[in-house]
Amino acid sequence: MNAIEVRDLVKTYGSGETAVHALKHIDMDVAEGELLMLMGASGSGKTTLVSIIGCILSATSGSCKIHGVETVGLAQSRLPKIRLDNIGFIFQAFNLFPALTAQENVEIALDLKGVRGSSAKARAAELLERVGLGEKLRTYPADLSGGQKQRVAIARSLAGEPRIILADEPTAALDSVSGRVVMDLLQELAREQGRAIVVVTHDNRIFDYADRIVHIEDGRITNSVAGNMPMENPRAMQASTRIKRES
Repeated sequence: MNAIEVRDLVKTYGSGETAVHALKHIDMDVAEGELLMLMGASGSGKTTLVSIIGCILSATSGSCKIHGVETVGLAQSRLPKIRLDNIGFIFQAFNLFPALTAQENVEIALDLKGVRGSSAKARAAELLERVGLGEKLRTYPADLSGGQKQRVAIARSLAGEPRIILADEPTAALDSVSGRVVMDLLQELAREQGRAIVVVTHDNRIFDYADRIVHIEDGRITNSVAGNMPMENPRAMQASTRIKRES
């Protein structure tokens, strides 16, 4: 089953002669259990595409379905709930609150889901244990390495049990060892838990983690190639084949 289905997606800023066509008739699927990497130069449209998938930005036309729910044309007031129920975000700059401990940073995300008090503390501790930071619950971001901060960010992204994770350059600020630890976690979330992972990246050190690499240029998908895809992930293989036919 596809977690994300994008069809004929268009995003235009402005109108007339000054209009900027950020996305031009994009078609792309991401299967459950697939780790897709999205590549493109600055201004290519990749951030716009991920922002629409993440229900942060509205498309001009076309279709973007999140687990079968159409988001294009949906009232702005309904998008936050779709985002909260389905999508987790990981950012290059970590976006942690410096005055909060690792555990408290995760609890903030749980609060948005209505989980508070002792339940939130226990759940945050469980999530940090899952990413290998069980001994860092009361540690502040300033006392964590870059790789540890990113793992806190991953734990926070999992607070709502999202079926889709969107990661924007998650390894760009990390050394190669820390970067691979982060990618091991993301790959595990895809392979073992069936989550759809979209990684925006320029980091050629991590390309071997991709099930599929999609290139976008001037608002169009120019290439979609299979990465290091295991045969036991047939849904991702089918999605890759379909994209190649449609691109």
